[in-house]
Amino acid sequence: MPYPTIGAPAPWPAGLTTQDGAPLALSSLRGKHVLLYFYPKDDTPGCTIEACNFRDHGTELPGLVVLGASIDDAASHRAFKAKFNLPFDLVVDPKRELAAAYGVLPDGVPPESAKTARSSFLIAPDGRLKELWPKVDAKTHWLDVQRALVG
Repeated sequence: MPYPTIGAPAPWPAGLTTQDGAPLALSSLRGKHVLLYFYPKDDTPGCTIEACNFRDHGTELPGLVVLGASIDDAASHRAFKAKFNLPFDLVVDPKRELAAAYGVLPDGVPPESAKTARSSFLIAPDGRLKELWPKVDAKTHWLDVQRALVG
């Protein structure tokens, strides 16, 4: 599935929740920049580096709402968030609808065994897609996001 188009409304399937089971609607974040970043798996080296960089450099990304997403379940997300004291929510996507809407599932792999690609999407305050990064470097991606927010 292709990535959504820059300038188009950001896709957001109904029924998504945070790691704690709280409903998560993109419309509730209107007026703020939102970074939706997809990563392959909770508590793996690259995913941990990326998440901790967003945690550690959050003050350098003022006004940004960060949302991490993988196809792991809520219990895995809760453990990952707690272990690394992540100050942002992780999206639970049990039906892989969010991952599919953003085109981050590999072609030819059954959805139940696929891992999401390490990709990110910056959603503007009006709910439209402002920037996308189809492949990111987990160590430095927070800098890409910072540049997009400033520019």
